[in-house]
Amino acid sequence: MKRKTGFTLAEILIILAIIGIVAAITLPSLLVNVNEKAWDAQKKALHARLAQAIGQMNTLGGYGTYTEDAEGTATADTAAESFILDALSKVYKINNVCGPDKLSSCGIPSKITTLNGEAEITFPTKISELNEKLVNGGHANGEDGDVADTKAAAFETVNGESIAVFYNPLCSSDTSANHYVQNKMCVNFVYDLNGAEGPNQVGKDVGFITALYNKNPIVAAPIPYSTDYTTTVPHYSENSETVDASAACKLMAEDLRLPDRDELASLFINAPLINLGESTSYYWSGSVISSGNSGLAWSSLFTRGHRNRNARSLTYSVRCVRK
Repeated sequence: MKRKTGFTLAEILIILAIIGIVAAITLPSLLVNVNEKAWDAQKKALHARLAQAIGQMNTLGGYGTYTEDAEGTATADTAAESFILDALSKVYKINNVCGPDKLSSCGIPSKITTLNGEAEITFPTKISELNEKLVNGGHANGEDGDVADTKAAAFETVNGESIAVFYNPLCSSDTSANHYVQNKMCVNFVYDLNGAEGPNQVGKDVGFITALYNKNPIVAAPIPYSTDYTTTVPHYSENSETVDASAACKLMAEDLRLPDRDELASLFINAPLINLGESTSYYWSGSVISSGNSGLAWSSLFTRGHRNRNARSLTYSVRCVRK
């Protein structure tokens, strides 16, 4: 006679409990990874569509009306809404448009969490709330011209994204005469991929895309990493043992790289959403002017919005973006 063996009811219950505990631990992280991959794909598709649309416009400046009284208070402001209705909607399919003070009607959340997850901020409703340095950046004697402190408007896409539009009708073209980025910003889009649904966090379902330069616009859509590299580093070093800016990004993650100079401008414009703080250092871009240790590369000072051509041997901060 062979004795039959099997699991007792108690043993089965213990096994099921263990499986439940393991699932409770692993499933949330798996779902986060799935969501983040889906969001990244959606972000890239949105960037491609908006870049194609912006590329079909002859000019990005001059839409709508923006006037101020002697005290600097806006007396008329139709700029952002006019840009959407009179320009963007001609080259981009839009479901719904919401004027200033009605952003929530287009699914724009009232609060969002910054990139590093450390702060919840009120969603900006005009350019100075997006970044006060855009209208009061401290650049010398206003040498870069004006930035109109216009109110944001919003629209919804056919794919369900909610997009707030921060529009500067006074934006300029890219010239070598001045290097502040404030008035190079024509349009800044802050989007939420799933409307007001959670998590409403920058780097997840919330992000930004910036159209720079009135003529021959560049559309930058950086996806920034959550922290700076731990120390300042040179852009390039002939010493193989010295960590340079590109190597710093790879040390943090294989899918990171330096932003180009226009992506770096977008990071400055949206710095409060990233919660970059008040770094007194320049940040390196990946845009090289001349090669070698004695060459030059573009950098940007985030306390003022100034970008400059600096020697690659200098040590500056690094904030990487995803490839």
